[in-house]
Amino acid sequence: MSRRDPAKRVVLITGTPCVGKTSLSRLLVSRLDALYIDLTELATREKLVLGKDKKRGSMIVDERRMKQRIQKIVEGCSKEHVIVDGHYAVHVVPEEYVAHVFVLRRNPVELKGLMEQRGFSEPKLWENLASEILDVCLVDALGVYEEKRICELDVSGKTVEASVNEVLEVLNGGKKFYVGSVDWLGKLENEGLLDDYLRI
Repeated sequence: MSRRDPAKRVVLITGTPCVGKTSLSRLLVSRLDALYIDLTELATREKLVLGKDKKRGSMIVDERRMKQRIQKIVEGCSKEHVIVDGHYAVHVVPEEYVAHVFVLRRNPVELKGLMEQRGFSEPKLWENLASEILDVCLVDALGVYEEKRICELDVSGKTVEASVNEVLEVLNGGKKFYVGSVDWLGKLENEGLLDDYLRI
């Protein structure tokens, strides 16, 4: 299919680490019979990496080569939907392919518990919590895409199944979505918890 083929819908699933991107993406892929692209796995498998960020303990991805590779994968795919999972998805998927960007959001109190379960060290934990509180992934998405393609989805306290059902409602046109539905900064401030969670 060519990049102009309107039948193909590329959906980005982005958000802070531990927010639930991969669990949601995998179930969504199953429900849609879609092609799944896990950006971390793709970068590692195809060596699309420039080096390692020693301070953060994470890969530095070659965004130019990654974008070229994703373009080839999408153009060569026979499936109607492609689901791309990764917190930097908005920077490496050619914009003209993307139908929707879902920015998953999770209450920082809940998110901190999940990060602790995953064994995040303190500097990394506080940095990622700050990213969620300060809407970093949402701001990144808005820097690339017009607001009408972006859906901010609060997954706090929800099962993966429930969250996927919401995504499907949006994709099928049965549910409206908008940006600005989440305000963790205001919520934590009102609850007297801001200093406990925003430490950088």
